[in-house]
Amino acid sequence: MKRVALLIETSRTYGRDLLRGVKRYNDERGGWSLFVEVRDLESKPPPWLSSWDGDGILVRSGSQAIATAVRRLGVPAVELRSTKIGGNIPFVGVNNEEVGRLVAEYFLERGFHHFGVYELDSEQFFVDRRDSFVRHLRKAGYECSAFQQAGHTEKPSQWEQQQKRLIDWLQSLPRPVAVMACTDQLGCWLLDACRRAKIPVPEQIAVVGVENDETLTAMSAPPLSSLSLAGRKIGYEAARILDHLMNGKKPPQQSMLIDPEMVETRLSSDIFAIEDPLLSQCLRLIREQACQGLKVADILQQVPISRSSLERGIRKLLGRSPNAEINRVRIRKIRELLSQTDLSLEEIAHRTGFATSQYLSELFRKLENRTPGEYRKSSRQR
Repeated sequence: MKRVALLIETSRTYGRDLLRGVKRYNDERGGWSLFVEVRDLESKPPPWLSSWDGDGILVRSGSQAIATAVRRLGVPAVELRSTKIGGNIPFVGVNNEEVGRLVAEYFLERGFHHFGVYELDSEQFFVDRRDSFVRHLRKAGYECSAFQQAGHTEKPSQWEQQQKRLIDWLQSLPRPVAVMACTDQLGCWLLDACRRAKIPVPEQIAVVGVENDETLTAMSAPPLSSLSLAGRKIGYEAARILDHLMNGKKPPQQSMLIDPEMVETRLSSDIFAIEDPLLSQCLRLIREQACQGLKVADILQQVPISRSSLERGIRKLLGRSPNAEINRVRIRKIRELLSQTDLSLEEIAHRTGFATSQYLSELFRKLENRTPGEYRKSSRQR
């Protein structure tokens, strides 16, 4: 039985997805003894690594020290973080050209004409994301403003200074504007700056991050939309290549780059660029009050707009009626409560504005093609 060490962080969703992909390959074809330990991306080389006598390593090198220690062992290895830091070790990772393209197209499809990017230049893959995003916008005829994260923000004074700079940049942008944050951490900081500056999100600034980290996207206010990076597929392919290396086959001539999956839309970008202030106000009411039992008649009481103008405007923007948009927002909240809580269906119905759990179940099944119970079960098997 081959022994394989996994030097992959367990502190982030992407790292855990990589591990899930490795496990799937091992269950199907590997039969390895896997050595895994709880670690962070920035963890130092573990003491056991210098004398480890196993058969292979899958590594996300958070530092040059880790990469050097792995190379010195001389065992088959695959790098999953950076093509540069790993040296001549085969690399499997994210296709960052596609990251920028997908986020650019996501915003363009929503009708935005103004764009920004919150960037890092600490690693080449962050630069690649930024450059691809800007390049695809320019192909469509648009320019993009950029704000670069300056160093680290561990100290409160640095954090406050950073947020002031970020607010100044945000206030200088034409609106409505769509901003790609090159990581979910940057996305969190960006949304915090919007809250401090009292800039409505997503009405005036729509934000999409990258990585779809479950902790960061949920902690953001509002919840952060983010591009998922296909970590499970990357982990599976890295395990496949390592298996070939451990069986004496030659390493691949080129890096393997895996396309990202899709933008998981949450409240930070769940909008279309709308120049009509009345329609914008209507959509904001829907997002804020749909789960309080909002009806189309309630919108007409709060916004000076006719029913025909409301119907026509919403259908033109979204391709669905105002009532369908209300139900879409409610169903999204129901999915969240089903997957993340153990609340009863009656309590979920109360929290999402339904008079009865039976009506909730009927609407959910009609729109989702499965019952709430089936959805809850499948969401917890992922």
